[in-house]
Amino acid sequence: MDPTCARVHSYVRQQPPAAGEGLRLALWQGSGNAGSATAVAENLERLEQVCALAAAHEVQLLAFPELYLSGYIVTPELAAALAEPVDGPSLKRVAAAARRHGLAIACPYPERALVAGAEHFYDAIALFAADGSLLRNYRKTHLWGPEEQRCWSAGYRHAEEGPALTVQAVNGLSLGLLNCYEAEFPELTRALSLKGARLVLIPTAADAWAILSSGERTDRPYPDVSRSLLPAHAFENDCFIAYANRCGVETVNGRPMAAYLGNSVICGPHGDVLVAARPEPTLLIADCMPGDYGPTHPAGTRYHDDLRPELYGGDAGR
Repeated sequence: MDPTCARVHSYVRQQPPAAGEGLRLALWQGSGNAGSATAVAENLERLEQVCALAAAHEVQLLAFPELYLSGYIVTPELAAALAEPVDGPSLKRVAAAARRHGLAIACPYPERALVAGAEHFYDAIALFAADGSLLRNYRKTHLWGPEEQRCWSAGYRHAEEGPALTVQAVNGLSLGLLNCYEAEFPELTRALSLKGARLVLIPTAADAWAILSSGERTDRPYPDVSRSLLPAHAFENDCFIAYANRCGVETVNGRPMAAYLGNSVICGPHGDVLVAARPEPTLLIADCMPGDYGPTHPAGTRYHDDLRPELYGGDAGR
């Protein structure tokens, strides 16, 4: 698929935000192949093309869907075969693309890492600054059911990995990373917002149908949280939330293995939808400007100020 033929849907000002003012964010929604070295090479080539398209629109951060490099549909054997360290050849190429095009990139990929003396495979996201430096390597902590647990380890089970939920700055805007299923855990977005995140970026792989590792086809679409949970989480945390999904069919060795909802969306701090994609190849762009938003309640009332975690922390509610 040629990215230059994709729809560009934007909500932007005449000039991109200045440093400290906000962030021009783009999400790539497309389709492709999965599960082979050839697919990885194709996806890297497409990434280069999307970077050029985004740079032409003065994008400051470009994000791709979950497991963009390998494709989402992989078996444990393919996951192990395609996984790379964060400083491996594919991620070096992504870092070089960030430098060449002058934009930050959030690139989801299958990670191979030695942790606690053993080899692990993670559903990870590498966040590169516009100069190609690595800002954050995030490992998915909440795996979606037995399918993902067959392929991946859950991140941050070992002290040497450091903290799971952190905040990084791109163009002076603080952002945190989550991954797909994690969008549905309000505690995670709340924790990042309490750490100062004004944007929570969530690559995803929400499908209309998929072939499971058992060979069976899923019996229902993945829940579409893009117009329900995500605007609500943005509102209750006074932050932007961006959800980057695929669209169309993903194939493994020529066999259709999944079709995706194409429901990428960028929500504002008042629960408003800034831009939303149709189920077609799209570069979705929005200027995320915290200064455009005032309080949601009168008299300076803020949810974060009125939290009482001693009532519902720990095992409360179980």
